[in-house]
Amino acid sequence: MLLNDLSSSVDLRPVGYQFATVRGDSYDDNWLVIDGTVMTPEGNWSFADPCLLTHEARQVSTWLRAVAAGTVDITEPDAEGELSPDTWFIEPVVAFSLAHQSEGGTVVIRVHLSLEAAPPWQQDDDGADLYQYVVEVRLDARALHHAADEWDLSLASLPPR
Repeated sequence: MLLNDLSSSVDLRPVGYQFATVRGDSYDDNWLVIDGTVMTPEGNWSFADPCLLTHEARQVSTWLRAVAAGTVDITEPDAEGELSPDTWFIEPVVAFSLAHQSEGGTVVIRVHLSLEAAPPWQQDDDGADLYQYVVEVRLDARALHHAADEWDLSLASLPPR
């Protein structure tokens, strides 16, 4: 799933289960390794981390389609200026929020990247700034639907176990 505009891009792809063999544990059996490549004006990096459960991964495309439909509220920083994603998961590695929505249908989404997905210059952080590093990407409804379709296709071979 590629989310990109003229200045930044986030490419996220589920590449497989964390554990190849079924262990009989609903969590261990369903962790997906997410491969990410990020390009921003600040720098480029990549990561691979088992950070989404199979059922959580399916929420990503649902959220993208909801943003395209205009049913997701904009997430503003709190009184201290901290950002909280509106779509987050058990592992706080990747999360999403809506930053802006224009009447013409263009949106700016935030991809929150923490811990293993954070840029290398923030890797020594102890996690105190969870969700505060974001990559903002401007997209239209067509691009959101395309990204959601790409994501669903990449998950087709990775059903819940």
